[in-house]
Amino acid sequence: MTAEPTTAHSSRWPVPPQDGYTVDDLFTLPDLPPHTELIDGSLVFVSPQRDFHSTMIDLLMTGLRSTAPPEVRVRREMTVVLDRRNAPEPDVSVVRTEAITGLDVTRYQAADVLLAVEVVSPDSEARDREAKPHKYATAGIPHFWLVEMTGTDQHPVVRVYELDPVTKAYALTGIHHDRLKTGVPFPVDVDISAEAIAAL
Repeated sequence: MTAEPTTAHSSRWPVPPQDGYTVDDLFTLPDLPPHTELIDGSLVFVSPQRDFHSTMIDLLMTGLRSTAPPEVRVRREMTVVLDRRNAPEPDVSVVRTEAITGLDVTRYQAADVLLAVEVVSPDSEARDREAKPHKYATAGIPHFWLVEMTGTDQHPVVRVYELDPVTKAYALTGIHHDRLKTGVPFPVDVDISAEAIAAL
């Protein structure tokens, strides 16, 4: 028996099961690209990101960590398990400190997440604006921020949402353009001006 010939450009894509993938599959399938997400049982691969995406994550990480109380930690691009068919990877998460049990942690449960932040990318607008907020709210994550680049001046805007316990949906509590200042999930004051981004 001989092995099938392969070329330098050949690749084998995993064939999805009839009912879709689960969280267990996400963490056991070999050779998945970094930062693969699980949305409604489908694997979602991340495209190359713009500089705005990376810079905004850095800016928010620094700002959040500067005022975070000891009972929480700020993490970037870590999987959050919402249910067995949904495990997205928020760009930034604020998680309970007790959920971090070691440096080998690969995921957090939704119950341990206080804030999920998505920085919108061109290839993920619908997921970031619609699908993910709905799923985060349904899973009970109390706070959600949506970060976008607006206009020709490429200026950031951060929309801040809080979970309404009655409707189980997010309600908009603020739109921030130059300074992100809010009291939840803890006091936050971050310079998000164009000058602050240019300085990074």
